[in-house]
Amino acid sequence: METFFIKAAQLILALAILIIIHEFGHFLFARIFGIKVEKFYIFFDPVTEIFKWKPCRYVGLFGKSRALKGADAENAAQAAAESDPVPGSETPSQRKARTKGRFWKDTEYGIGWIPLGGYCKIAGMIDESMDTEQMKQPVKSWEFRAKPAWQRLLVMIAGVLFNFLTAIIIYAGIVYATGEKYVPVDKAAMGMAYSPEAQKIGFRDGDIPLSADGVRLVSPAEARMQMIQAGEVKVLRGSDTVAIPIPKDFIFRLDNEAKSDSVDISFFTYRMPVVITRVMPGEGADKGGMRTGDRILAVDSVQTPSLDLFFPALEGHEGKTVALTVARAAAKGAPADTIVLRVPLNESSKMGVGLETDLSKVFPAVTKTYNIFQSVPRGIEMGTERLVSYARSMKLVFTKEGAKSVGGFGTIGSIFPESWDWIAFWNIAAFLAVALAFMNILPIPALDGGHVIFLIWEMITGKPASQKVMEWTTTAGMVLLIALLLYANGMDIVRFFGK
Repeated sequence: METFFIKAAQLILALAILIIIHEFGHFLFARIFGIKVEKFYIFFDPVTEIFKWKPCRYVGLFGKSRALKGADAENAAQAAAESDPVPGSETPSQRKARTKGRFWKDTEYGIGWIPLGGYCKIAGMIDESMDTEQMKQPVKSWEFRAKPAWQRLLVMIAGVLFNFLTAIIIYAGIVYATGEKYVPVDKAAMGMAYSPEAQKIGFRDGDIPLSADGVRLVSPAEARMQMIQAGEVKVLRGSDTVAIPIPKDFIFRLDNEAKSDSVDISFFTYRMPVVITRVMPGEGADKGGMRTGDRILAVDSVQTPSLDLFFPALEGHEGKTVALTVARAAAKGAPADTIVLRVPLNESSKMGVGLETDLSKVFPAVTKTYNIFQSVPRGIEMGTERLVSYARSMKLVFTKEGAKSVGGFGTIGSIFPESWDWIAFWNIAAFLAVALAFMNILPIPALDGGHVIFLIWEMITGKPASQKVMEWTTTAGMVLLIALLLYANGMDIVRFFGK
């Protein structure tokens, strides 16, 4: 139970931080362009709210409000401020006086009770609030709909932009504070697994890269580019050193290979032993007697010393029971015992285990430090890599097995560590920021991306979409999002009770 609360607290904190930042992006750009933001809420408040506050006016808790001192005078000033002067009837100094102090005081701030997101209610805009009555009133100069399309576009993309910038800042902060751990390529005792294009020019699975044009290879990120740009790469193959000539067009071959989405490996990846880090209660591995720390050596008669061989060996065993040869640690100092376990797989060839993917826990690792000037470009690089990787993985959701693996808040919460670790927390928060940015820019009505599509259309054609079209598509988008939300969290419940 304690573990549950720790994970839940981390999830809620991460979501709250990211929601605030996302909505603040919309808020900031709206206010820069003189657009009134009526509400700024963390989480949703469909019936009532946990807390609300409007500066100088009132404060509320659980739907009950009390006026603050000077509320009558302030409200009168607010009413005057909200009057829409005739265009050109006021001087810049009059406008400045009329809007003085309104940058943030015009907005009601609050916390809802449904932690599924948050929102800014921007005046004069069709959004999830579906305030159609406001849209029937004459257009006011401080409304969203009164502003040029380019300003409205910037308001809509600001949330996504702020989330992505947040991820970059977090990654930069992490590498600045802790550096980066990596395993030098020549210390990978099991060698590398190579993509088909790499194997075509002479690389073999298990090869350990040593040098590129005579320069020793160390960091995997740098080694990749050094090898691609080299004329010759030397690798250790067994006990022999083998020279592999690199064609000049090799970088283009790899690029085409990556674009084809036909392979899981981009040039090369470290080969890792198949070590169990977690056994899920009630799943096939648990029923078969597997334990944390077990190392899988073979699936039936197929040897699987590394992960790149293990996953293909499971294919074709959907819903079947396989014989796993496992090395299990014995008493301290004694050699591991080799045993055979019969483990049932589900229809996706899964057995319900977590696998070790941290190279530093298997091979000798080094830590690279960054100063403040080096950490920023590294943060940009990491954020971009995560965004591209996430975007590519989204295509799997539309497969049969991908749909079954979709999860909601339970799945997201499960990726947080069982004990509080700030570095792990911020790493996950940065990933969620990237995911939130990507999901919100999808061209789905009711999401930021849906509004962006309509605005781009308006900028191209010179005509905005009709209010009715906006209302219908927003409603349809909300229905779709609610359905997806129910499905994702429903899958969490099914998996929980299906253990």
